Amino acid sequence: MDPVDLQLGNKNLWSCLVRLLSKDPEWLNAKMKFFLPNTDLDSRNETLDPEQRVTLQLNKLHVQGSATWQSFIHCVCMQLEVPLELEVLLLSTFGCDDGFTSQLGTEGKSLPKSQLHQGLKRPHQSCGSSPRRKQCRKQQLELAKKYLQLLRTSAQQRYGSRIPGSGQPHAFHQVYVPPILRRATASLDTQEGAIMGDLKVEDGTDVSISDLFNTRVNKGPRVTVLLGKSGMGKTTLAHRLCQKWAEGHLDCFQALFLFEFRQLNLITRFLTPSQLLFDLYLSPELDPDAVFQYLEKNADQVLLIFDGLDEALQPMGPDGPGSVLTLFSRLCRGTLLPGCRVMATSRPGKLPACLPAEAAMVYMLGFDGPRVEEYVNHFFSAQPSREGALAELQTNGRLRSLCAVPALCQVACLCLHHLLPDHAPGQSVALLPTMTQLYMQMVLALSPRGHLPTTSLLDLGEVALRGLETGKVIFYAKDIAPPLIAFGATHSLLTSFCIRTGPGHQQTGYAFTHVSLQEFLAALHLMASPKVDKDTLTQHVTLHSRWVQRTKARLNLSDHLPTFLAGLASCTCRPFLSHLAQGNEDCVGTKQAAVVQVLKKLATRKLTGPKVVELCHCVNETQEPELASLTAQSLPYQLPFHNFPLTCTDLATLTNILEHREAPIHLDFDGCPLEPHCPEALVGCGQIENLSFKSRKCGDAFAEALSRSLPTMGRLQMLGLAGSKITARGISHLVKALPLCPQLEEVSFRDNQLSDQVVLNIVEVLPHLPRLRKLDLSGNSVCVSTLLCLARVAVTSEGRGSWPSGAPDLQESDGQRKGAQSRSLTLRLQKCQLQVHDAETLIALLQEGPHLEEVDLSGNQLEDEGCRLMAEAASQLHIARKLDLSDNGLSLAGVHCVLRAVSACWTLAELRISLQHKTVVFMFAQEPQEQEGPQERAAFLDSLTLQMRSELPLSSRRMRLTHCGLQAKHLEQLCKALGGSCHLGHLHLDFSGNALGDEGATRLAQLLPGLGALQSLNLSENGLSLDAVLGLARCFSTLQWLFHLDISFESQHILLRGDKTGRDIWATGSSPDFPAGAEFLGFRRRCIPRSLRLSECPLEPPSLAHLCATLRECPGPLELQLSCEFLSDQSLETLLDCLPRLPQLSLLQLSQTGLSPKSPFLLANTLSLCPRVKKVDLRSLHHATLHFRSNEEQEGVCCGFTGCSLSQEHVESLCRLLSKCKDLSQVDLSANLLGDSGLRCLLECLPQVPISGLLDLSHNSVSQESALYLVETLPSCPRVREASVNLGSEQSFRIHFSKEDQARKTLRLSECSFRPEHVSRLATGLSQSLQLMELTLTQCCLDQEQVAILLSLVGRPAGLFILRVQEPWADRASILSLLEVCAQASGSITEISISKAQQQLCVQLEFPRREENPEAVALRLAHCDLGTHHSLLVGQLMETCARLQQLSSQDPGLPTDLLPLTPTRLTSSCVSTEGLTHLASGLGHCHHLEELDLSNNQFDEEGTKALMRALEGKWMLKRLDLSHLLLNSSALTLLTHGLSHMTCLQSLRLNRNSIGDVGCCHLSEALRAATSLEELDLSHNQIGDAGVQHLATILPRLPELRKIDLSVNSISPAGGMQLAESLVLCRHLEELMLGCNALGDPTALGLARELPQHLRVLHLPFSHLGPGGALSLTQALDGSPHLEEISLAENNLAGGVLRFCKELPLLRQIDLVSCKIDNQTIKLLTSSFTRCPALEVILVLSWLGKGKAAAELAQVLPQMGRLKRVDLEKNQITAFGAWLLAEGLAQGSSIQVIRLWNNPIPCDTAQRLKSQEPRLDFAFFDNQSQAPWGT
Repeated sequence: MDPVDLQLGNKNLWSCLVRLLSKDPEWLNAKMKFFLPNTDLDSRNETLDPEQRVTLQLNKLHVQGSATWQSFIHCVCMQLEVPLELEVLLLSTFGCDDGFTSQLGTEGKSLPKSQLHQGLKRPHQSCGSSPRRKQCRKQQLELAKKYLQLLRTSAQQRYGSRIPGSGQPHAFHQVYVPPILRRATASLDTQEGAIMGDLKVEDGTDVSISDLFNTRVNKGPRVTVLLGKSGMGKTTLAHRLCQKWAEGHLDCFQALFLFEFRQLNLITRFLTPSQLLFDLYLSPELDPDAVFQYLEKNADQVLLIFDGLDEALQPMGPDGPGSVLTLFSRLCRGTLLPGCRVMATSRPGKLPACLPAEAAMVYMLGFDGPRVEEYVNHFFSAQPSREGALAELQTNGRLRSLCAVPALCQVACLCLHHLLPDHAPGQSVALLPTMTQLYMQMVLALSPRGHLPTTSLLDLGEVALRGLETGKVIFYAKDIAPPLIAFGATHSLLTSFCIRTGPGHQQTGYAFTHVSLQEFLAALHLMASPKVDKDTLTQHVTLHSRWVQRTKARLNLSDHLPTFLAGLASCTCRPFLSHLAQGNEDCVGTKQAAVVQVLKKLATRKLTGPKVVELCHCVNETQEPELASLTAQSLPYQLPFHNFPLTCTDLATLTNILEHREAPIHLDFDGCPLEPHCPEALVGCGQIENLSFKSRKCGDAFAEALSRSLPTMGRLQMLGLAGSKITARGISHLVKALPLCPQLEEVSFRDNQLSDQVVLNIVEVLPHLPRLRKLDLSGNSVCVSTLLCLARVAVTSEGRGSWPSGAPDLQESDGQRKGAQSRSLTLRLQKCQLQVHDAETLIALLQEGPHLEEVDLSGNQLEDEGCRLMAEAASQLHIARKLDLSDNGLSLAGVHCVLRAVSACWTLAELRISLQHKTVVFMFAQEPQEQEGPQERAAFLDSLTLQMRSELPLSSRRMRLTHCGLQAKHLEQLCKALGGSCHLGHLHLDFSGNALGDEGATRLAQLLPGLGALQSLNLSENGLSLDAVLGLARCFSTLQWLFHLDISFESQHILLRGDKTGRDIWATGSSPDFPAGAEFLGFRRRCIPRSLRLSECPLEPPSLAHLCATLRECPGPLELQLSCEFLSDQSLETLLDCLPRLPQLSLLQLSQTGLSPKSPFLLANTLSLCPRVKKVDLRSLHHATLHFRSNEEQEGVCCGFTGCSLSQEHVESLCRLLSKCKDLSQVDLSANLLGDSGLRCLLECLPQVPISGLLDLSHNSVSQESALYLVETLPSCPRVREASVNLGSEQSFRIHFSKEDQARKTLRLSECSFRPEHVSRLATGLSQSLQLMELTLTQCCLDQEQVAILLSLVGRPAGLFILRVQEPWADRASILSLLEVCAQASGSITEISISKAQQQLCVQLEFPRREENPEAVALRLAHCDLGTHHSLLVGQLMETCARLQQLSSQDPGLPTDLLPLTPTRLTSSCVSTEGLTHLASGLGHCHHLEELDLSNNQFDEEGTKALMRALEGKWMLKRLDLSHLLLNSSALTLLTHGLSHMTCLQSLRLNRNSIGDVGCCHLSEALRAATSLEELDLSHNQIGDAGVQHLATILPRLPELRKIDLSVNSISPAGGMQLAESLVLCRHLEELMLGCNALGDPTALGLARELPQHLRVLHLPFSHLGPGGALSLTQALDGSPHLEEISLAENNLAGGVLRFCKELPLLRQIDLVSCKIDNQTIKLLTSSFTRCPALEVILVLSWLGKGKAAAELAQVLPQMGRLKRVDLEKNQITAFGAWLLAEGLAQGSSIQVIRLWNNPIPCDTAQRLKSQEPRLDFAFFDNQSQAPWGT
């Protein structure tokens, strides 16, 4: 019986299966190849009966195991026409594990030997384990011949007549079209394994398959690397090579082996070459060692192909792929099988370090148009749909661009084959618009019966996703369920192959037909599977950079996964996804929206070039116009793409996105490998304004494609094609295209190796480019005659079509293109081998041309004579900016010639010559006649602040002769050459980096007076000794221009500088030289100090004595700044002893200089030895500063020794030295080590030290003992005025003295942490310090009991004493408990203040205690609540405070039995009706109430009425404030009734009470009896003209009225005139505020007729005043003796601004904010300021003046001695104006701050001005603190 029958137990079912499969042997052969890819279908089986052959094949399948057998049965049932009853039996019997019998299901051992080995090769013993045997050469050749024949036969059997591609077993698999291959040149970093630099693909040189191995390396390893992106056909090409070799085409190779790294990665053991070839590929039948010996001897005829080198970087096992890579490395480097050819395929990116640097790189660029057409023709050969498919590709540009990728081209053909028979022509545009939908149609097309099992597809997608997440591309049968394997095989989604891991060890592996298909199925699973939520989905929507980091050990498998997810988010895919999701359309819609939302967020981010391309692909796949528009608009104006490969599809996608953009864009492709036909993708992209390509990859084919695209870019202005291999043929195409782009403004063909004829051809087309302004032809092979011809064309061009040129680089000035007459030219002829005669020709040519912006002749051969000729011609050539003659062979002798040549050039601003660096550069400034005239001088000076550092104005010139080898012998001739330049302006000389030495420095000091007034002289790095350096100080007396000498001896930095006035205010180098400095402004020239800065210098006593002796002759004032590593005591004494002999010294500074501990005493002794010292400041024994007073300055000495480690032992000596100083105003001993003992010693010595100001002892590690001792010491220090101690984190200890004895002292103790035992000692000290009038204890850890004890213990014979306690319990304790504390005081309480907001209790005591307490003054309770149980305390307080007259509170919780005693102040509270009722009841008993303040409260209507009723009968009330209290008609009626009886009322404030005209009428009547009224405030109401009319009738009857405020009351000119007539009769009026009313000029005229003679304040802001009204008020106020404030803000005063002819002695503030003051009135206004000697604040916002306004104001600033603040916000003051103000401040003004917010001053200029003059305030948010308002 057949063994299978024994195994199955069902012979009939087996026979049925055999008969079924016998009908379709081709199908069975295909499945055998799929499930057993390594099985040899031996032709000998053809002689067998068909059923016998089927039985044999089924036996082979069955012995593979249950998984393979079950998958095969599923394929039978899915793909063949199987009767239903047979299908059920097959699936139930064979389709499950139960049907596979265990005893026979594992091995095929029971099969006959003939059947087991039929058609199989005999396994061999591993060649690595057997020793080599000697054999004759003939025998070896025969064995090798047999093996090579076996190898070729195996390949022929494997490939047959088909090309497997990537394993796709489809009907059209025989189609093959070779892709574009380009040989690339790139260097490999063998350490990092990355391609270094630009991968330059040779354009126009296709590489055939046979040319792949024609390497240029004849010896060593010959390695070819085939690089291509995913889908380019790398694997297909590898198999194609195997097939061609099997067919005998690659006859140069006897043996060819193909390995896949995805399989080699599974090998973890070390392999030998023989094991690699025989164990993993094909074993010889006999003697493997002999065969391998033959292969070694003929290795040059062996080809090893390794597919998927990039996959070798991915860890596929626990041990990694190290062993395989090691073997691969040795093969590549020739240490194994030396001479063999190795070819590897890989995606671009990081390659392993094993590749040799000389490996040949070949790039796969996919299909171009002809190849796509060829592929389609082959695919649809002999089919009626061929023409239709070609027509679809012609009409569908998007599909045509996708077909540039061979894999996508195959998919597209599959889809077209499926769609064309059932759809009308032209439908592919709608059905195949994106790559995602292309794959979606492919999956549908591959369904055999048109039915797609959703569950199987999603399950397979889950397998695909799991593989991507784990980096897995190979699956075993255990990884995929058998039904899924059958499903994948049926739909051509999976491919199978044999995996060999060793001799006799092989198994079947499965993979998706392509990695991109695996990504697509994974995307389907993510979008449609219910197992995946939205958050998990969005984690996969990322953008992968195509740049591979050196630290990245693997390439990402999921390159297209985000793209597929974006494509599936399209609305077009929703029906398909909903079908897969089994109708759950809502879930699909949510996921699609989530993907789109993530893309929107990515679109708004700043992305790199590779991620921009990936984003464009994703956005294009979504087919969402809104998202495309957002992406396009978010792209930056400059969009660079650097050093990563781009395909035609990438550019087509980018073009599609740019179609949604309105703004222009600049595209810059630098070092990006581009296919030659890539520019065709940019056709019609009208958004491109600048287009630049830079790479050797661009050749003639690229230029030809670009020429077809250029005319379609309507907005293109700049075209760059640099660094390419373009030839004359390619340029000819571009030259033909350029006339079709008349809008071009700039063209660059630099570094293209263009010949002379090509350049001339370009010149011929230039007249057709009317807007061209720059042409760059640098770096091309052009001769001198051609260059001169090119320059002649540029110079002689006329009209608007004039164009610039270059190195040749010629360009037209951007701001000078209005016509030929104003045209300027930039000429760059760098490294063009120009000689002297060429310079003469060029000069003659340029003299006939237009103005030159820049001339660059660097890198030529002009030598001395040519440089001299160019320098002489510079003034005639009208060069505006720069002349560059660098690297022209200039010698030192030629330098003198050049200097003489430029001596007469008026426009030269700077000359830089460095022979060492071969630099010769001339910088020019604008000629005088080109400036616009004196009336625009200020604007011109402002514009100078924006110039470059080297672009100095005409009045300043720099000569830099650095590193020229200058010696002393050259100086005399050099100075003669420079003499002609000195009279042209301020000269800056730079001789740094030469070899002058001491002799040169001495000689130069003698020659300098002959050079006139220099601005600076740099002598750095000239090898000067210390004596020579110190000798330079003599120049202070010989050179009047020298003000600053900066010397760093060790670094040899030596700089002599002139006066640093306004023109040098910019700290960073060259700044504008404002004309005539102070003379331009009329400033008096102030005395500017000279300064000597000496650092990095050994300061020994002889050197210091020499220096001081030299400085005696120096004119003053003088600032001396020294710095060294350490200054000895002897050196310091020498220096200090010299101070009295330097009367001109104003400052001595020792910075960053180490001093000894003795230095504080030496410096302190100086105070008595040198009376001119006014301040000594020593910090940390490293920074010492001595300030000296001039004769005019007042006396007063400040002394500071901070951080000097002073302790108790130093105190007596220091105090003894300080006592010798007669006028010691301030001593700072903070941050020392005094401690409690040192501080006690110091306090004992204080009476002998004559301090009149501040003594600072902060940060000296003191405790409570020092604070207590301070209290005890106060009686012995009569001149102490105030002391403050903080022992917390602040650690402050300050004592303030006065010159005279003080009868009133103040002490503040904070965070002292007093313990209970300290209280009695503190009380004793307070009792003895009779002059101590006030003590504040802040957070000193005193509780209520200790405070009560303190109050009870303090006793004095007489006088007042105030105790303030701030503790956290003050806001928690009840009022009763606090009052109880106060009641314990031993003296009489005259005032109690409790503030819970400030956590403060204040008690004022009077001694001796008076029992009746007749002088009790005030009880103030703020934010408090007394509670209810207080009768006893009230009685006690009433007994001790019987004459209490005032109660001020912000809480209504006061006991009503206290209210009859007090006037009341209740403010800013919100009280209930019940509380107001109690309050009103209490007020009803206050018959003697004099003051009531109920302002800023929120009372309800009933409470307000109750309070108003309580006012009745308060005839003694003097002050009433009801501001912000809502008064309706009924409440106002009650108020007016009460007011009618208040005859003593002096102040009434009713602002913001919603009083209208009717209320004002009643109020006016009620005030008739208030004849003592002094203040009336009705502001911010709505009384209007009617109310003013009533008010005006009673104002003359108020003879004592001094202040009236009617601001914001809707008063018109009519009401204003009536009010003005009435106010004239108010003779005592002092303050008048009528702002924010539309009063107009009539009211101003009425007021001006007769203003009150005692008027102090006049406020009329926003009153609609005009010039006439302002003039009338000016005349009326002129000479007013009492006027203090005037505000006319927000009125139109242009032409009518204030002009005072008489003095206003008391005027303090003028407010002219937003008054539209123009330049015509500025001078009058500023002159008026000088007549206000008391003026402190000027507010002038939104001034229309510019530089002139600031100049006028700056002139008067020094004359205003009391002015403190000027506000110039929101004006038009520029940088020059700000500088003028700084100059004015420097004249000695007392101004605290000038605010210049929101003025057009550049930030850098503002910072420099701020550093020079800190009182200038430019912005609200400043690092430095703002100056406070007021005084």
